[in-house]
Amino acid sequence: MSDQATTADPPPYSQSCASCGAATEYAPGTDVLRCPYCGHEQPLPAPTRQVREHSYAELMSKPRTPSETLAARRFVCQKCGARIQGDAVSQRCQFCTAPLVVDVASDDQVAPEAVVPFVVDRGAARAAVRTWVRSRWFAPNRLKKVSEAETMNSTYLPHWTFDANTVSHYRGERGEHYWETETYTETVDGKTETRTRQVQKTRWYPARGTVSRFFDDVLIAATSRVDQKKLGKLRPWPLAQAAPFQPGYVAGHESLRYDVEPDDGFSAAKDEMAPVIRADCRRAIGGDEQRIHSVDTSYLDVTYKLMLLPVWFASYLYGGKTWQVIVNGCSGEVQGERPYSPVKIALAVLVLLAVITAIVLLYLSHHHAN
Repeated sequence: MSDQATTADPPPYSQSCASCGAATEYAPGTDVLRCPYCGHEQPLPAPTRQVREHSYAELMSKPRTPSETLAARRFVCQKCGARIQGDAVSQRCQFCTAPLVVDVASDDQVAPEAVVPFVVDRGAARAAVRTWVRSRWFAPNRLKKVSEAETMNSTYLPHWTFDANTVSHYRGERGEHYWETETYTETVDGKTETRTRQVQKTRWYPARGTVSRFFDDVLIAATSRVDQKKLGKLRPWPLAQAAPFQPGYVAGHESLRYDVEPDDGFSAAKDEMAPVIRADCRRAIGGDEQRIHSVDTSYLDVTYKLMLLPVWFASYLYGGKTWQVIVNGCSGEVQGERPYSPVKIALAVLVLLAVITAIVLLYLSHHHAN
């Protein structure tokens, strides 16, 4: 079978409504599955295990299929019978909107270990976007009227977390300040005078040593589909509230497959750890200043897990262009794109110039008066 072929139909996830028999969906901010048709609620199945860490060394020792060569998944909707292809862990049927969830145990990728469930529902996400729109400086006035027309899509984004004990051997220099009296000449009223002043200087001493640190849940986005800077600004995430993955949490919400491989994720995690380790080295070197020439770090007992984090994607049309906003599905933090009003910016520049001109004129007037 070629890489472009689809996988076999996964066993369908279905948690039927006890009242009308329709497929239920996870209701954000609750522990229930809600029927989108009759509103009946039933509790999520109780977890049968704890969230676990997995050995990174064991993962690296096993062959894995790269994400870019994985075949598309094929869903069979249990409501309307449609056959749908996609690369998501969960999504909605394009024809009847019924929730579809793949059996992650039968997948070729690392299975999600945990999920941080949605807390912010659709209404709260819309309210967060409206508040964000109203608070944008230099935004066109008409922008405030488009928030009711935006689309809102709930999506779980894959993230890697890494734990590691680090041992770092450093080599550098410790700088200690001292003062010297310096003599200099200065011309005062046409006469040359000799004066002295205190000058700070630094003595450098070689330094080397070892620092250790345990890193817990270094978080790395496992998808390249979302702007990483905007996604990073949605932090912090309540990782302590993560629950063991079960299909019910993602039912009715899209969940993306990861496309950042775990080894690439760990490389990014090392980059996150590096400035913290260098700060530890500087503290260990001590003195008034520090120079670090080299840091050699060993990463021990490395563990990982794949987590799904909740994000609302909002998009709205303004000025013939589509603008995207993302909302943290736990805290309601909003990051996104927005248009600017040239008129407001021009007015602000004029006001600023007027203020600067007034200050300069006031200063000149006061100076001449004296």
